[in-house]
Amino acid sequence: MRKAIFPGTFDPLTNGHLDLIRRATRLFDEVIVAILVNPGKAPLFSIEERMALLEEVLSPEFSPEFAGVRVDCFSGLLVEYARRQGAQTILRGIRSSQDYEYEWPMIWMNRRLDPELETLLLVASEETSGISSSLLKEVFRLGGSIDGLVPDPVLKRMKERA
Repeated sequence: MRKAIFPGTFDPLTNGHLDLIRRATRLFDEVIVAILVNPGKAPLFSIEERMALLEEVLSPEFSPEFAGVRVDCFSGLLVEYARRQGAQTILRGIRSSQDYEYEWPMIWMNRRLDPELETLLLVASEETSGISSSLLKEVFRLGGSIDGLVPDPVLKRMKERA
């Protein structure tokens, strides 16, 4: 079984994330969307809220193409988590050369820690390449519209917070 981990904070989940997850389901039998528990960040949504939103949006009822997707969370080393899950691949999204520069040292270290674990960089689609969770949160906090950039359940929950 081909299994991949798509790690991230997903705060908030964006349509860019969904695009990458959708494309990954065509490459792997199972995709684990794994929320990184990072106590050093001040997230908009708690881990529990992010898990609930991901499970809602990625449910097969929401879209049948997400049938092979599972949501989980982890802390610690990604390579250790991947081993525990039996995954062979880490998925990462790339929007620009800056993302590549950011990812390269982590890819190198993960390969050093576990040479059997591959990292697959998926290039963002043209429609989603400008979407970042940090930018969307900032625009939203300043009263700008992020309609069409996040799934509807996420936008609804963000508006409830405002």
